Amino acid sequence: MDDAPFGYKKLRIWQASRELVNAIHRMSLEKLPKFELYEEGIQIRRSIKSVKSNIVEGYGRRRYNAEYIRFLDFSYASCLETIDHLETLHESGSLSDIDFFEDLERRLTDLSKSIYLFIKGVERQHDPDRT
Repeated sequence: MDDAPFGYKKLRIWQASRELVNAIHRMSLEKLPKFELYEEGIQIRRSIKSVKSNIVEGYGRRRYNAEYIRFLDFSYASCLETIDHLETLHESGSLSDIDFFEDLERRLTDLSKSIYLFIKGVERQHDPDRT
């Protein structure tokens, strides 16, 4: 486990979540009305950051299959929560840029599918040194 502290950065699900953290953070500050900064804006920022941080924490516990899967499950659930917050912002009219909404929704949906498939892979064949 030579690369243990940074091996999670090789995971495509972590890379995608990192990109989405940055995109959603910028969106919440630049595209939403000011009142949403402390309402739905803070919720969506927290949930997407939870996706990424749970991937990292799970990776740190990957020697223990059940723990690894547990944190990946948290990440998956936070991704679904983020999609729900995004839909709320769009449906309420706070996020009116339809192209931006559709792009984020597609990327989040793709990430949720990737996390789900990654979990299934970990369940099938667990190797603590594989990234």
